[in-house]
Order: sequence, then structure tokens, then C-alpha cells
Amino acid sequence: MEIFLWIIIILLFILSFVGLLYPIIPSVLLLWAGIFLYHFFIDGTPLTLWTWGSFLILTMMIFIADYLASMYFVKKYGASKRGMTAATIGLIIGSFIIPPIGIFVVPFVLVLLTELTQKQPFEKAVKIAVGTLFGFLTSTFAKGTIQFILIIIFLLDIAFFV
Repeated sequence: MEIFLWIIIILLFILSFVGLLYPIIPSVLLLWAGIFLYHFFIDGTPLTLWTWGSFLILTMMIFIADYLASMYFVKKYGASKRGMTAATIGLIIGSFIIPPIGIFVVPFVLVLLTELTQKQPFEKAVKIAVGTLFGFLTSTFAKGTIQFILIIIFLLDIAFFV
């Protein structure tokens, strides 16, 4: 039974990284689900307080990194409110259209078209669309790095402290 649970935990951790490219998959929740599976069904020995605190802080950092990276590039390149909304809608729609390439192409096209309808010059609209793409990529990289750190902390805790 323990081997089966470990397989599920590993699959949850892998799926959390897939969730970086498919925003409809709740990456952080999958990580926490794997951690809880271990904690409640494999080893009742509690993880260290330092580990739980690290999990909480890093989870908050994932949300902050996502927001800050996206907003930094969107504002830096001058996207309108409608452009930001178009980028978000494009990410969701792009997850289903030509996955995973759609999450790059669809938001880019939607932001470009939205900014053009806002009477932006073509060059500026392209610049804004590229900025939203940079924001997504930066945010995804930051979230992936933090998720990787969460997994490493978890594995170190169960290897050395439990």
C-alpha cells in the first residue's frame, strides 16, 4: 500500500509542474495533496515545524511571484485593463486550444487584438503582447522554481528528520 501511495505522491508532484503550463490545474494544491498523503497515510510522524513554516511561506511566495511577475511586465509595457483581461482569458482558452503552445499563442493574439481595438499603434500593441508573454514566462519560471524548492524541503525532511 505504501508503494502505491508513493506513486500517487510522485504523480501529484509531476502534475503540479504540468499545472505550470495548464493554468486550470491547481499546481500548489497538488503539491499539498502529496504532502498530506504522506503525512496522514504513510508516516504519522509529524514533519518538522520548520518544514511546515517553509511550506506556508513558499506557498505564499508562489502567489506573490505569480502576481508580481505578471503585473510587472504588463505595466512595464503599458497594457490596458482590457489587455490584462484578454491575457487571462487567453491563458484559459489557450490551455484547450493547441496545448501547450496555445497558452503562448492565444494570449499573445488576444492581447494584440485587444490593444489594437484600444487604438494603440501596431508597434506598441505588439510590444504589449510580448510583455504579457514575458510576464507569463517569468511567472511560470518563478513558480516552478519555488515548487521545486518545496519538494526538496519535503524530501530532505522525510530523509533526515522523520
